[in-house]
Amino acid sequence: MTTVVPGLMQKKQFNIINILQHASIWHGNSEVVTNSVEGGIHRINYFDLYDRTCQLSNALSTLGINPGDRIGTMAWNTWRHLECWYGLSGFGAICHTLNPRLFPDQIEYIVNHAENRFIFIDTTFIPVIENVLDKLPKLEGLIVMTDQEHMTDDMQKLTIPVYCYEELLEAESKSFDWPVFSEDTASSLCYTSGTTGNPKGVLYSHASNLNHAMVISHVDLFGLSASDSFLQIVPMCHANGWGLPHNVPMVGGKLVLPGPFMDGKSLFELMTAEKCNKTCAVPTVMTFLQDYLDSENLQIPYMSDIYIGGSAVPQSMIEEFETKYDAAVKHGWGMTELVVGTFNCNLPFMKELSFEQRMKLLSKQGRPAFGMEIKIVDDDGKSLPHDGVAFGKLMARGPRVIERYYKADKSALDSNGWFDTGDVSTIDENGFMQITDRAKDIIKSGGEWISSVDIENSAVRHPEVQIAACLGVKHAKWEERPLLIVVKKEGFNPTKKSIVDVIAQEHAKWQLPDEIVFIDEMPLTATGKIDKKPLRIKFNNFLIKGEINE
Repeated sequence: MTTVVPGLMQKKQFNIINILQHASIWHGNSEVVTNSVEGGIHRINYFDLYDRTCQLSNALSTLGINPGDRIGTMAWNTWRHLECWYGLSGFGAICHTLNPRLFPDQIEYIVNHAENRFIFIDTTFIPVIENVLDKLPKLEGLIVMTDQEHMTDDMQKLTIPVYCYEELLEAESKSFDWPVFSEDTASSLCYTSGTTGNPKGVLYSHASNLNHAMVISHVDLFGLSASDSFLQIVPMCHANGWGLPHNVPMVGGKLVLPGPFMDGKSLFELMTAEKCNKTCAVPTVMTFLQDYLDSENLQIPYMSDIYIGGSAVPQSMIEEFETKYDAAVKHGWGMTELVVGTFNCNLPFMKELSFEQRMKLLSKQGRPAFGMEIKIVDDDGKSLPHDGVAFGKLMARGPRVIERYYKADKSALDSNGWFDTGDVSTIDENGFMQITDRAKDIIKSGGEWISSVDIENSAVRHPEVQIAACLGVKHAKWEERPLLIVVKKEGFNPTKKSIVDVIAQEHAKWQLPDEIVFIDEMPLTATGKIDKKPLRIKFNNFLIKGEINE
């Protein structure tokens, strides 16, 4: 009979507030810097931020909020939003980040589905909530994240109690007795962007958030330290902020927040003034920064690492940041259901590669972090080889992966505990995973598969193309054929032939788009990705009948 010998180590139940407590004690002078909603740069250190978070949690008690209540936040990346992340979770409530860029009916659905009692909201987004306020029967009040000076008479006329954030804090003590509870207690709630059907809620635990924050500290992931000045461009409502609002205070780094100022000029000025050496964003935002740098002939002298995810990063973007701005792009993949899943990192053999070979490898989404299992399978669920050629459904498993969606009756996993990510990918012999498409976006033409992502990435290598979307649209003979939708760079007028010539350098003739359509503005999802849904509706019959459905 085998005897199991227990470990003789201390056991402590973990509360996410312990991260901020640690930061306040051991990195108390490190700053959180915000380009504030009200205007101007706001600075606060972790010591004072922790005191204010205690005041906030006392205010939650005053408002009658209970542990387990879902409390919404609709806010930019600011120091106040960071206080809400820690104050709500530490109190035992659930911090529910709301994306203000969602359609009104989606916001209505999410707030009601989560049964939010209160919403912490920036002044910018009052009209967003006001638009659906009469459809939110369980919402008891709004806490406007500003001071009394910036409260307006219009706010007080809303048909719901409205509170001033700073007034609430001023009335409370800077001491709070944080509760102790199981690590499996729910901490935060984030909804998917709802590209198909209603958005789905992902309910994170204190343990999963801690596990994630510790893992992404690894040098082959974000690798942040107390010496870093980190610009958090990715919204805190986007896939749990990629876990960085937990990770940066954990390591004691300087956290720089852009507030509502997300244009290229504002980002450049902020990252330069605060000497930011690392940042994170989706590709579309980095395109805005690139365009500004190019137009003004500027450099980003302090920036060494740019972490990009959310959608595939064009190889041309990786090349330009390295060769022109001496900044390394670190490409990653994740989703709301698991936050960060894989990250591209340098392996020893890559030192021997040519520039072109290395760039192609860096364009892949990378290798899984510790605790994250991934595999690719065919339609029958059979595992496919890691040869960089075979492609199939990307599956994930691990302690940071969702088990079921919020309020769902059944598990989101298969019988062996694997989650179907909805992505189609390859995995090469060195373990580098590459997304070839979303399952719904891959183009089937005459029985052959064409990757829309590959076509898009080739198209944006054209120096006069700002952004491109490739669709599979109806075709009389081949079932589907690729149609390319292009937004030109400002001041340029590329020809269709010149774009096709660039794509043809990397693709066979049968893979080339049948037609190219120029549009003035690309539709984007609430998380800054290309939104192909309205494009499909508009151009689905374009190659058959020449129709554009307005």
